Amino acid sequence: MFKREFWKQRIRSAWREAPIVWLTGVRRSGKTTLLQSLFASEQVLYLNCDLPAVEDRVKDPEFFFRNCEKPVVIFDEIHQLSDPSRVLKIGADMFGHLKILATGSSTLAAGKKFRDTLTGRKRVVHLLPVLHDEMQNFACQDVTRRLFQGGLPPALLAPRKEFSFYREWLDSFFARDIQKLFAFRDARKFNSFFEYLLKQSGGQFEIAKAASELATSRITLENHLQALEITHAVIRIRPFFSSGQKEITKMPKIYGFDTGFITFVRGWDPLRPQDYGSLWEHLVLEHLQAHFPDETIRYWRDKIGREIDFILARNRDRVDAIECKWSPGEFDPSALHQFRSYYPKGNNYLVCPIAAPAYMKRYGNLTVKICPPAEIKTTLSFD
Repeated sequence: MFKREFWKQRIRSAWREAPIVWLTGVRRSGKTTLLQSLFASEQVLYLNCDLPAVEDRVKDPEFFFRNCEKPVVIFDEIHQLSDPSRVLKIGADMFGHLKILATGSSTLAAGKKFRDTLTGRKRVVHLLPVLHDEMQNFACQDVTRRLFQGGLPPALLAPRKEFSFYREWLDSFFARDIQKLFAFRDARKFNSFFEYLLKQSGGQFEIAKAASELATSRITLENHLQALEITHAVIRIRPFFSSGQKEITKMPKIYGFDTGFITFVRGWDPLRPQDYGSLWEHLVLEHLQAHFPDETIRYWRDKIGREIDFILARNRDRVDAIECKWSPGEFDPSALHQFRSYYPKGNNYLVCPIAAPAYMKRYGNLTVKICPPAEIKTTLSFD
């Protein structure tokens, strides 16, 4: 059993705000293992919703909850039920003394079977692949191994990269999640688009260009992209801008959910030093998603190509700029200087996989904190 204390605390904190915790994340990200470790010493009723008998057991939700003798009820893979939101709603509204945890590979907005998104009754915890600051808990000291094999626990713990794992996962993802939730029928078109996005992960995305290259209609790709976002297989990062006169305002960037799958579809075996930087950017993004779940992550780019990897807007006047580099020596501050001429207030981070303590460095009139992901803080400006 591997420690994931950060996620356990996220779940406990969420229960202090609402009776239902929705634990979501892609298949094989460790949801079941996490909840088993969380409740090893507590009184828990665990229901595997993949089993047909569970559907029959909760057919009358009021009767089910009234006869529940455990203080915690877990519905694992609840989206397999025919009407999961009804079950959860009755549990939250009529049996407030219970703690309910539901897991699934998607959000409650996915598909027609979720008739109620349970507004006000739930808190969402999105479980991500093994984070940079969790690697040591999985006996992984080498960040390049994490980049290559990815952060799904079965893949990261494997002694070597098993390519069959990634292909089987992709096939299963369509059959068990996408097809059931969204009723898409053409697995070939969907998987081609998914792999297309993984191959260009971290780059700007033009849907018209993708439709032309894949010989697929734009509306089909829009539907597929929405499904991929809902199931957390990709994340769309939109540009940050104010006036927009000299900044990119519309074109998003798309990131795949895990570096192991990105290296798999790109055929990067073995990794070369020039591959590290773009993959490291994905690990930093995962850290931001995990530790700043209520903040909108953006990127910034002007029309001549100067770019900041990630932007966190703290309030109207303060925005934090986050640059990701494999080595501090690779950093060119020209884009940051231009960005700060538009938005002068906020923290500047250069995030690298360094083992040494964080330190400050001056680049002209700018102060930049050089640090690992764990040192990105919600603090006041250090300028």
